[in-house]
Amino acid sequence: MRVSIVVSELSAAPFKVRAAAALMRLASQLPLSWLHAIGAGVGRIAAALKTREWRVTRRNHELVGAALGIADRDAFVRGVLVDTGKNLTELAKVWGATPQRALALIRRVHGREHFDAARAQGRGVIVAAPHLGCWELLNLWLCTQGPMALLYRVPQHAEWEALLRDARGKLDAVQVRADAAGVRELLRCLKQGMTLGILPDQRAKGGEGEFAPFFGMACKSMTLLSRLAEKTGAPVVFGFAERLPRGAGFDLHFLPAEPDIASSDRTVAVAALHRGIEACVRLAPTQYQWTYKRYSAEPGVDGDQVYGRG
Repeated sequence: MRVSIVVSELSAAPFKVRAAAALMRLASQLPLSWLHAIGAGVGRIAAALKTREWRVTRRNHELVGAALGIADRDAFVRGVLVDTGKNLTELAKVWGATPQRALALIRRVHGREHFDAARAQGRGVIVAAPHLGCWELLNLWLCTQGPMALLYRVPQHAEWEALLRDARGKLDAVQVRADAAGVRELLRCLKQGMTLGILPDQRAKGGEGEFAPFFGMACKSMTLLSRLAEKTGAPVVFGFAERLPRGAGFDLHFLPAEPDIASSDRTVAVAALHRGIEACVRLAPTQYQWTYKRYSAEPGVDGDQVYGRG
């Protein structure tokens, strides 16, 4: 079952959604360096105002800064917020422009041999794409390499789903909701030899998921990726799009996954998943989504005890 969006669905979306799409198309005409400068300014304002994102990022550094090997907390927090701002504004180039213009921003592909070797096995490929750098551009590039499926979670405000799927559907990717029916669809896609993109570093909702160390501190992640790899035999690689300085574009990176990522022991599998994400994050530490309350599901500890309220 191919899940796609038609133009009329976006046209029927609320005015604010259609206005956002129009604004992105307009902003896509700006140079990437200008968009990044605007985003960096937004990030600096957030740091100066000590927003919720500033507080969460600072707390994350308190928790795992030593494991990251980054001692200067203030510089780290500023860097994260600047990169977060760039991540927001660069969407205009990825979602608002044509796929060809967006893909032209890619300068180099590092570790492509890992992705190509995985595809050559003929069992489908699972690309674990952490919330690092410009993951939307990575998805776009993957769509040019062959049949592609994307797993997505419906936004908290459901009216934005039309924009999300319209932007991600430009190169005819199969878009699959993260629900029970979606899991069955993902299994079918992998058995057909497709590439599957998953953002694996979110706290699992409800009871699903397992705890494992992430930069030395336990946190909970979904087990879906590992279950899919185990059931289908599809190889797993990690991938992300690194944001280059001064609006110079992006470099793609692919890293191999440990065999344990497909272990039937879910704790072992999630530990391997976390080690793979760590390896990616160490290449571009401020480009990770440290504004997210990654550790609020620590065993036996309420999230408010880890981060405070707000």
